[in-house]
Amino acid sequence: MVSLLLPFQWVEHTFMKNALLAVLLATPLFGILGTMVVSSRMAFFSDSLGHGAFIGITIGTIVGGLSPLKGTIIFSVIFAIIITVIKNKSKTSPDTIIGVFASTAVALGLVMMSFGGGFNKFSSFLIGDLLSIAPLEIIMLFGVFVGVILLWLVIFNKLLIISINPSLAGSRGINTLFIEILFSSVLAVVVAMTIHWVGLLMINSLLVLPAAAARNITINVRQYHFVAVFSAIFSGVTGLILSYYLNSATGSTIVLISAMLFFATFTIRGRFVN
Repeated sequence: MVSLLLPFQWVEHTFMKNALLAVLLATPLFGILGTMVVSSRMAFFSDSLGHGAFIGITIGTIVGGLSPLKGTIIFSVIFAIIITVIKNKSKTSPDTIIGVFASTAVALGLVMMSFGGGFNKFSSFLIGDLLSIAPLEIIMLFGVFVGVILLWLVIFNKLLIISINPSLAGSRGINTLFIEILFSSVLAVVVAMTIHWVGLLMINSLLVLPAAAARNITINVRQYHFVAVFSAIFSGVTGLILSYYLNSATGSTIVLISAMLFFATFTIRGRFVN
């Protein structure tokens, strides 16, 4: 049945079917969350979450009884909460605070890696390996997908107001710090869940590029979300198939497709904005 719907040679391989399922679950999340990342100018923040996950990976690998995935999720959420709280409580520029945490996380991660078996042991996490995803991980990703969609329906309007005017949000009784912590934690979980397959070097690009492409050619929030999700899914599926035939890194190929969409929409943006 699958071969009739998708008459391509690659669907004969179980690992490609698993990867396709993962792409269909993960890319909509990148598209949805990416809209707020771009709108709130949080690209640097989302990139720092990848650096924070760097430590979680090493902790999970080095500490016995704790899987790299669990270690990554736990540390990434803690890392996101700490940055969000300090960013809101401090008078220092948010970019400066995020930069301090990101650089510290990378340095600490590298030191821990050197004690945990050398860099070769962790190199796969830098570029990712989507084709290695297991069925249990797909089930976990599905749970995250459902949870994020339900939560997004509840907090999106509040997040939108906060991104436009935090003072206005506060005057309307919105607990801005709590909502930001909730969003950053969700973002951290998605990053932690997918960084093993996408790679530390590519993870932020998948969050930013689809939403940035959508912003070039949309004029309202509904269009913005739809185009961002469509761009993310299209990039994911196309990049996965191309990487199979080109024998290239899957995460990087997906990002290149996303980049091509961004530059294409950037070129024609005037026709939609006007």
